Amino acid sequence: MRLQDVWFRYSRRAAWTLRGVDLTLEPGETAVVAGPNGSGKSTLLQLAAGVLRPGRGVISGRPAVVGWVPERFPADQPFTARTHLKHMAAIRGRDGTADIERWARRLHLENFLDVRLNRLSKGSAQKVGLVQALLAPPGLLVLDEPWEGLDAQTREQVPAIVAEVVGRGGSVLVSDHLGEVARLPGARRWQVRDGEVHAGDRPARKKVIELAVDAAEAPDAVSRLRSAGFEILTVRDEVPLS
Repeated sequence: MRLQDVWFRYSRRAAWTLRGVDLTLEPGETAVVAGPNGSGKSTLLQLAAGVLRPGRGVISGRPAVVGWVPERFPADQPFTARTHLKHMAAIRGRDGTADIERWARRLHLENFLDVRLNRLSKGSAQKVGLVQALLAPPGLLVLDEPWEGLDAQTREQVPAIVAEVVGRGGSVLVSDHLGEVARLPGARRWQVRDGEVHAGDRPARKKVIELAVDAAEAPDAVSRLRSAGFEILTVRDEVPLS
């Protein structure tokens, strides 16, 4: 997806919120949008998702299926979570029943599917927003402060979901002010400041190599690998085959 000389303001007489944005988000790539409050991060995300249209410039190459999760899910609606999600699946031409149940179990939402949206906590409403965005595999997933209000178990799922989307060749755009983006080590950084957006360098491509060593040698092996500049992702005990 390409944003070419994109400008945006909220009214004809208002100051420009974003000016001259030139960015490219490739398939299989994640970009983290950073910047102070009020800098235009959410505006940029909404432009990328197609929620807003630029006043000037062109956005091209947006995937056909976009999953959009706003910072605050609009929960003031007279429907249960299940009814809302079924309706959103139908808009995409899908039944959605199995996908709703699967995502609800994964995000620990199954006990709240038949609760009215306006009675959900902020965290549970945010989970509904996540499920809604994932009912059809997105070619572009846009997450505005996705960790906000989520419980610890569900927070752990967000990086895994991002990895699955990019693993299928999709793109992910995410903003965060809680410092959770450290969980997305391969992401690019887009810095928003004073109406302009600056893209950082693309990170070097990495491969994950699993090694097995004797348990007694593990501490020394980890130390030597770190000294050589390698990143240790996890150390676990081998599960014997039965």
